[in-house]
Amino acid sequence: MALENKKNLPTAHNKHLMPTPEREKRVTYCTDLEKSVIMTNFERRGWVQVGPEDEWNFYWSFTQNCRNIFSIESGYRMNDNQMINHFPNHYELSRKDLLVKNIKRYRKELEREGNPLAEKTEVTLPNGQIVTRYIHLDFIPVTYVLPADYNMFVEEYRKSPQSTWIMKPCGKSQGAGIFLINKLSKLKKWSREAKTPLHPQLSSKECYVISRYIDNPLLIGGKKFDLRLYVLVTSFRPLKAYLFQHGFCRFCTVKYDTSVTELDNMYVHLTNVSVQKHGGDYNSLHGGKMSIQNFRLYLQGTRGRSVTEKLFAEIHWLIVHSLKAVAPVMANDRHCFECYGYDIIIDSALKPWLIEVNASPSLQSTTHNDRILKYKLIDNIVSVVVPSGGIPDARWNKIPSEEALGDFEVLIDEELIEREDMNSRYNKYHRFKQ
Repeated sequence: MALENKKNLPTAHNKHLMPTPEREKRVTYCTDLEKSVIMTNFERRGWVQVGPEDEWNFYWSFTQNCRNIFSIESGYRMNDNQMINHFPNHYELSRKDLLVKNIKRYRKELEREGNPLAEKTEVTLPNGQIVTRYIHLDFIPVTYVLPADYNMFVEEYRKSPQSTWIMKPCGKSQGAGIFLINKLSKLKKWSREAKTPLHPQLSSKECYVISRYIDNPLLIGGKKFDLRLYVLVTSFRPLKAYLFQHGFCRFCTVKYDTSVTELDNMYVHLTNVSVQKHGGDYNSLHGGKMSIQNFRLYLQGTRGRSVTEKLFAEIHWLIVHSLKAVAPVMANDRHCFECYGYDIIIDSALKPWLIEVNASPSLQSTTHNDRILKYKLIDNIVSVVVPSGGIPDARWNKIPSEEALGDFEVLIDEELIEREDMNSRYNKYHRFKQ
């Protein structure tokens, strides 16, 4: 059902079909993912499945197919009762190099404006060297894009030559092509080998990001983990974003070890389930996962309630500012919404770090609890993005009722903030007049 070529693209003449009462009542959907968590949800609502070339109201598509629909060549124009689950250039947030570029640009803009959010301070590195860091906007590890930023990386590396760095291909996911380095010679060796026929999968043209490795992660039971959080964005301008309350921690199957001998052991360093499920210690019953609620309880018990609340407030802040960083460049089409998978690592000082953002977080269920969580996620997404009448409508102002939010909480709604600001200014003015 993929839109891989022009003949499968939705036809542009759909908008000219006259609506009939029967058509108006029946919500049609199509999906590129034949996943039960999606289809069961839609069918339970009485929606009817159609092909992408038919008249559809709601399309749960692959990212590439969404881009095809919005491409100039397709000539497709959506009508008011059509919605799709990606923004056309979602990659501004989900591609590792573009995310870094956008956050760096956001910092510079705030700095130019003299915004206190862009305040900096001097930090002393373990080797005694003093460097300048952002106080509030330091939520991504120091990162460079290779090969373009190679010289800048070398300069940074030489400030603390004992540090470990992690290399990731910009356009891949699920842990593919990732490795760690702790010596410049290892990077040079990789660079030479990447250009030989021995490594065809590592094209010399492919760009990589290299980030300072968070080598002091918070551990539970001696194991490294990260958080997978689901963030729903229904608009970038004004920014409207919601956090799903049932995220989870993903654990490594092997105890954390910083020794050089374990540098190439991905079961120690990478939390991706797609990597860990191949390990001999993988537990298929719980899938190496812990619910966010249990994690919160664990933290409250070991570190205290106020420390725990501060950490979660910082995570929310980090998410909002990563979205604000990409909002100006995102193609904010009113027919679009998107659920992003945020991967966050917490270090031993309880500082959260944004590692990456996924535009198509996995809907694969590895456990029974996973299936329940993902079913509820899809159900709640539809409740938030579709108006109360149950029919997709791009003209709707996308302000869901309290009830429609389900297990989503509002992270930010700039329209509501603007309204409240207008109301308070109005009330202030009238009190003054009286």
